[in-house]
Amino acid sequence: MAHGLLTTDDMAFPERPAHERGSMDRDVVEATPRADAILTLARNAFVEKGFDGASMRDLARAADMSVGNFYRYFPSKAALVEALIARDLAEVEETFQAIAASADPMAALKAALRERLMSEDCKAEDALWAEIIATGARKPEVAGALRRMEERIVGRISDVLALVHQVPADQALGRFGAHGRLIFLIMHGAMSNNHADQPSDHDLTALILRTIDWLVDDALIRRPGD
Repeated sequence: MAHGLLTTDDMAFPERPAHERGSMDRDVVEATPRADAILTLARNAFVEKGFDGASMRDLARAADMSVGNFYRYFPSKAALVEALIARDLAEVEETFQAIAASADPMAALKAALRERLMSEDCKAEDALWAEIIATGARKPEVAGALRRMEERIVGRISDVLALVHQVPADQALGRFGAHGRLIFLIMHGAMSNNHADQPSDHDLTALILRTIDWLVDDALIRRPGD
């Protein structure tokens, strides 16, 4: 399927230079199946007890292992945050690659954002991330990991907009970075306010989705230099 001058063979996103990616790729090592299983159990404990409420002992108990052995895999909560972000970013990357390869990347981007915002299954996860974000205000290493996650997601949103608008990949951030960042901030704010114990505000959600749709469309009707 062709998109203007682009074909599906052209649509894999290019790897960004190291200075644009930040240090996430250098910090993350290949996760073993055991480490990934421990991370899943620790995440469940975080969701149940809260990020601050779950001690390292609680996390080790959830993983059915001694505290000393748990520390061999994750020596701190900051290390756990790095691993959680790395795993979520791998899923984000798959989502954006699928968007880029779709017959209509713009519609696919809107649908992916809509699904993420409206998913009832994500409410507990959103509450956890709200706690992690609050922790970032106290712990620079957590704040750094969150900042690198934001940079990657903003970069991928910019890549999709550049793809549809046939802007060279190396100009994506400069051309669409502001749109990508505002979309991220809107999603980020909406999810930070998402709690499993409160009903969804459908009017607010609808307004957020219309705003995001407008931002995506606005990016496409402008020309470089506008």
